[in-house]
Amino acid sequence: MMDQAQSLRRLVAGQNRKLADRGEGTARIITVCSGKGGVGKSNFTLNFALALKSMGKRVLLFDADIGMANLDVLMGVSAEYNLYHLLGGEAGIEQIIQTGPGRLPFIAGGSGMEELFSLSDSDLNYFTSQIATIADEMDYILFDTGAGLSKETMRFIISADDCIVVTTPEPTAITDAYALMKVVHTAQPSTAFQLVVNLASDTREAIAASDKIRLTARRFLELDIPYLGFISSDSHVVQAVKRQIPFSLAYPNSAAAMDIHRLTLRYLSSDCSSVSAESRGIKGFIGKWLRRI
Repeated sequence: MMDQAQSLRRLVAGQNRKLADRGEGTARIITVCSGKGGVGKSNFTLNFALALKSMGKRVLLFDADIGMANLDVLMGVSAEYNLYHLLGGEAGIEQIIQTGPGRLPFIAGGSGMEELFSLSDSDLNYFTSQIATIADEMDYILFDTGAGLSKETMRFIISADDCIVVTTPEPTAITDAYALMKVVHTAQPSTAFQLVVNLASDTREAIAASDKIRLTARRFLELDIPYLGFISSDSHVVQAVKRQIPFSLAYPNSAAAMDIHRLTLRYLSSDCSSVSAESRGIKGFIGKWLRRI
């Protein structure tokens, strides 16, 4: 049976329509970021994408971590193509879409991410038009960005519909997560943050960590940040990383896998109507991106 990535290739092969001639470009764009490294951001993004797919959503995962792209390693997949091949004109978007575990379509990052942020306007327009080619075939496009707040990560965050910030109960992770939100909010007040606490020992610790960020943001930024949930500190996650298999597939009954499932259901049930039709989806993403905010 043809997998989703192969289906996408057939759907987009031979297409050369302009963005203005397409539909609404309904894919919702989500960036996942963190204030610092070592909080399990990429692992969360991968398993969150798989959870969305298991709930019937059409998902494309995009590794947008400059210099430290590792989603293919977490999946145990050797990517034949990555973003570099698209930007160099060596392959089209339909060719660089790879298939990961759980038949999850993904685009590997690698060195091409650096070139992405130094493109001419015409080349950047080509990149965004390629992404737009598949947007109508997706419900969600997830960008796993680099840790911390570089100018490149900032571009992804403020151009997306949602920004999920991953932290841990560690004090430095909490401080850095809030600092990221503060800088982004100052630059783009309409940014829609949502918070996830990873590696929590229990519900109480997770809520305490999230409250520190949310209460501070409410007090000093007048910003209400929704709390999506937490992922337990679970030895199965470490075992899955060593096996290079997503923990939600390797150990579907583990505490971490069940946490991801609950968290994903909460995300899907959240109200997304606050984002205007003109600014959401791939058209909104491309519009903001090309303005080089």
